[in-house]
Amino acid sequence: MSAIKLPTASGGIETFSFSGAGVTPDRGPWNRKVFAAAHVVVDPLADNNPWSDCNVDWDKTMAFRRHLWSLGFGVAEAMDTAQRGMGMDWPTSLELIQRSVKEAKAGGHSIACGAGTDHLDPADAKTIDDVIAAYEMQCEAVEATGGQVILMASRALCKVANSADDYARVYGRILSGLKQPAVLHWLGEMFDPALQGYWASADHMAAMDTCLKIIEDNADKVDGIKISLLSAEKEIAMRRRLPDGVKMYTGDDFNYPELIAGDDHGYSHALLGIFDPIAPVAATGLAALAKGDMQRWGAVMEPTVPLSRHIFKAPTRYYKTGVVFLAYLMGHQDHFTMLGGQQSARSAQHLAEIVRLADAAGLIADTEMAAARTARVMATHGIGV
Repeated sequence: MSAIKLPTASGGIETFSFSGAGVTPDRGPWNRKVFAAAHVVVDPLADNNPWSDCNVDWDKTMAFRRHLWSLGFGVAEAMDTAQRGMGMDWPTSLELIQRSVKEAKAGGHSIACGAGTDHLDPADAKTIDDVIAAYEMQCEAVEATGGQVILMASRALCKVANSADDYARVYGRILSGLKQPAVLHWLGEMFDPALQGYWASADHMAAMDTCLKIIEDNADKVDGIKISLLSAEKEIAMRRRLPDGVKMYTGDDFNYPELIAGDDHGYSHALLGIFDPIAPVAATGLAALAKGDMQRWGAVMEPTVPLSRHIFKAPTRYYKTGVVFLAYLMGHQDHFTMLGGQQSARSAQHLAEIVRLADAAGLIADTEMAAARTARVMATHGIGV
């Protein structure tokens, strides 16, 4: 079965056939530090409340991390791609971190882990000290595993902070207590509306000034910063102002090829959700980049951009649906079920376009499996039945 029925933008149905032009992964040595923010696989047979309970399939979830490590990627664990704040609670996140760090250390793999304040309901956060205590609890838990901290943006801090000084106080306190330098994470409001006005300003450039001052004041405790604002211009502006030795990790799922390639003034490393589904193709591109083969880099990576922009289109916070859909099509899990029922967060048309764009990007190696699984999903929408 290679031909399937897909809905079209005009409301009709078309017959689609996969090209079969999958890219063969080429790991090779890389000259960028690259993390893929990894999703979690749920147990679809668990007898629970699928909208509120965390029912993780640990075997499949860890197998996917081995897949990323085998291609050369570091794993950014328990981040928003793993549905932190959208179905994944802190106790389950901590178990995920503990399992992943243990396996990463045993295999000599790279890993960094999200620590935030998501166990603290923003409605219960009354003071800056409440936020500091929440951050300290999670950071201590992550560092107890031996993992590097990715200091995630806090909804509670955004709620209670009244000034840039409040942000400086929190970050200064948390960073000073860490055993090893952390990666900061500036997650834009397009990913999480509750973070509107982070760093004490709705103006991203003013917020950038505050963030940079915090980094400068704590540079020995900051490995780098991941910014997810979906603006190449803002990332480049910030990258050029970072202190020596502090890395920029692009979190821009719209413009990552140009940001990773860089310019005469520098380049970005990467910590990206899109590297979860496009890992085989991205590994090939990164190997070419390390060899200085910019033509190959562009040829491999540019076809992934329309796919990424589609997956991360507004409302951007629902991008995880496309990530897990592709994991299902590519054989990394046996079902299209998500925490919180998030498989329903995108339309049949949206999923159909993912199929077309993933094929064009060279991601579909097993076309028979992808066709059969796409047909099953489309049948739940009444297509092809």
